[in-house]
Amino acid sequence: MKSVSSVTAVGLVVLFTACAPPPSEQGDSSIATEIALGPDADAAAAIVTAESLRGPIAELASDSYAGRGPGSDADSMTQRYLIERMEALGLEPAGAGGSWLQPFDMVSIDVTAPATWRFEHGGTALELSWWNEFIASSGVQKPVAEIADAELIFVGHGIEAPEYGWDDFKNVDVSGKVVVVMNNDPDWDPALFEGVTRLYYGRWDYKYEKAAEMGAVGAIIIHTTPSAGYPFQVVQTSWTGPQFEIPSTGEPRLQIAAWTTEDAMRKLFELAGHDLDAAREAAKSRDFTPLPLGITTSLRLTNELEQVETANVLGVLNGSDSSVSDEYVVYTAHHDHLGVGKPNDAGDDIYNGALDNASGVSQVLAIAEAFTVLPEPPRRSILFAFVAAEEQGLLGSEYFAQHPTVAPGKMAANINYDGANIWGKTTDVTYIGYGKSSLDAVVDAFAAEQGRIVKPDQFPDRGYFYRSDQFNLAKIGVPAIYLDTGTDFVGRPAGWGKEQIDLWTETHYHQPSDELIADWNFDGIVDDVVLGFKCGYWVAQADAMPMWNAGDEFEAARVAALGAAL
Repeated sequence: MKSVSSVTAVGLVVLFTACAPPPSEQGDSSIATEIALGPDADAAAAIVTAESLRGPIAELASDSYAGRGPGSDADSMTQRYLIERMEALGLEPAGAGGSWLQPFDMVSIDVTAPATWRFEHGGTALELSWWNEFIASSGVQKPVAEIADAELIFVGHGIEAPEYGWDDFKNVDVSGKVVVVMNNDPDWDPALFEGVTRLYYGRWDYKYEKAAEMGAVGAIIIHTTPSAGYPFQVVQTSWTGPQFEIPSTGEPRLQIAAWTTEDAMRKLFELAGHDLDAAREAAKSRDFTPLPLGITTSLRLTNELEQVETANVLGVLNGSDSSVSDEYVVYTAHHDHLGVGKPNDAGDDIYNGALDNASGVSQVLAIAEAFTVLPEPPRRSILFAFVAAEEQGLLGSEYFAQHPTVAPGKMAANINYDGANIWGKTTDVTYIGYGKSSLDAVVDAFAAEQGRIVKPDQFPDRGYFYRSDQFNLAKIGVPAIYLDTGTDFVGRPAGWGKEQIDLWTETHYHQPSDELIADWNFDGIVDDVVLGFKCGYWVAQADAMPMWNAGDEFEAARVAALGAAL
């Protein structure tokens, strides 16, 4: 067995312990950070160029791939492209039965909603218009989703979190009712739900899951751009057309899962004789109790159902050290987007998904190529997982986590790419999940090689950690790195980077305009690819496995997974 020092020019030393806060927030760091790789790593990283990254993005984001909708012909076309690329790199298949694919079934639900949704209170009626004021999806995998004369009840944030002493339901029976719920979680006090950092409690999927668990027949989330992290147009484009789910296994389900605009909900509260702002203010207290609105409503959705198949595409570079080659560094990027949908004002109905996430796929392919040009593979194996149906609720990574091809305790780390920095070089890099695991020191060290500093999520209110595929691997215990765009751009004034990211989100996120255009600057993407390559290479060479920090929400899962792998 080769020691770590024998395969690097400079010894690698990191004490992977359950460490405290990030180095920038503690006094004397408890982590040794002498981390380096030799000239072989630099030579391999040098093959990453703007030209090599642009090619896969141009291919996958072209109109011929029709937006890479799950279960479509374009989905199969995407899978074939990825297989061809990995075969050309000399990787080996790591899917089911020695194939490249990990296929799984999905149910496609294409909802037809009425033009208006009627609400009644004391003999007065109010109708909301579909698309402009509400979007409704089916919560059931049946031909019809329906609620009849159901009462609306406002449940604040819709959170039950005993560890924070927080319960918005207060044992009030919401069975058969439609709950009205605020997006996000309590964010005004750092001692509550980590303040402005959005936790899973603040995600729309938690809201719907909890409402169903409590017996509600429907749930309406009040959309605001600050609480969602994106404008209502993203709800419009993401929640209409065919929606995909893993087949139901009997878990509690809503009949109707809906969103309304803030203005529409304000009108509903006025119908009920209540003030929306006052109700939301009351919901900021632990003493809040659900507020019955005295409004009843009925809604019937007709659903066109279809059973379809998609697949995760898995390739592997086998490790060189037989004592640890059964352990894996797992790189992930989702290969899907939204397919063909409602045309924009220019008549374009293809949601190409260039940045989201053809760019992530391209970055992982570039990292795969860098690993294959090393004189010798790293000690641990490297698994490249291009997962499906992320845009439908992280379904591909969820399936992979529930049916892992590698035992969770044998996964050393996950490095996820979802999006890319298309605006140029930065002096910083965002690490979604910074402060949660012993991987912090690794990212710090290799970012420093590039003259960059590492920052935690720079948009913590948007809950990005729970919005991409590393979340499902974290749930089974795998420490994760999710690298995202920095905001301090070389040669640009302060605040410019945040302006670009916000503008892109407001204009192009989940829209047909997410296309590869000539003014993309690949310099920052190259840096992020090299950073992710070196971090993964180091983890593949190190003696110890990364760990979540003591007390982290995923620590127990990691301990259990490592124990099961013994």
